Amino acid sequence: MTTADYMGFVGVTTASSSIMKVFPLWADILGLPTRTLIGHDLPMDATPAQYRAMVEQIRDDPHHRGALVTTHKMNVYAAASDLFDELDPFAVSCAEISSISQRGDRLIGRAKDPLTVDLALNDFLPADHFADTGAEVVILGAGGSGTALSWALAERADAPSRITVTARKDADLDTLREVHRQHGTPEGLIRYVRTDSPAEADALVAAARAGSLIVNATGLGKDRPGSPLTDEVVFPERAYVWEFNYRGSLEFLHQAEAQQASRELTVVDGWRYFIHGWSQVVADVFELELTPEIVEQLAAAVESVR
Repeated sequence: MTTADYMGFVGVTTASSSIMKVFPLWADILGLPTRTLIGHDLPMDATPAQYRAMVEQIRDDPHHRGALVTTHKMNVYAAASDLFDELDPFAVSCAEISSISQRGDRLIGRAKDPLTVDLALNDFLPADHFADTGAEVVILGAGGSGTALSWALAERADAPSRITVTARKDADLDTLREVHRQHGTPEGLIRYVRTDSPAEADALVAAARAGSLIVNATGLGKDRPGSPLTDEVVFPERAYVWEFNYRGSLEFLHQAEAQQASRELTVVDGWRYFIHGWSQVVADVFELELTPEIVEQLAAAVESVR
């Protein structure tokens, strides 16, 4: 066991993440007590026992300051939420934990995604876009990030005319539906659609209004190769196409880029989401306040190692 403080990163292939190069730079900018980030890799099909063991490892190590959770955030909540002394309302309502922090002898779990995804969205989407255009949103994937985005969109003053969320399993859509029910999301705003094939997802995307927001929240293209869409998909004209992933094979991103000029698309990758997601959790773990100016310094550090 290490005798120096460190932060953890719970993911699938953490060693290949850019945060491993970025974290020491951020530590210097933020004046953190450690420049060490340690990966906790778990397989996509990890068991509840594996998740509990990982959370217990963090809890029982006085030098482990906390961790960011990526792909596994919903599974961590399902398997180990009872190990936490405190969970924030987002974590309970969204049934996910993306930030684990130690506060003395207390273990705190928070879901930062509804905040971070909204920060990233505001970086590229014009103010009042949905109110001005009547555009809608198609979120491909009902996991943690898709859930957080649907939550954040429902909170906006200029809510989309309709939000469609897809999943391959009815159970995932049922879970999401319950999250929105507890949150008090207006009935009828969100449409839950099971897609059994990429061709069915293609049809939903093609039917969306001009200027709509189309999002890959499936993890395909990062944790596993592939895209939720086929290469025959036709994106709506002037759509904003958002790839949540920032590394990997990024097939969805390339599909959008192939139509960027002909369909007048705004294509956005996952880098700003990465920056907001990580910076908010680092701030949570080390009890810091972030200003927009500090976030831009952190973003500049990311650019230096891209």
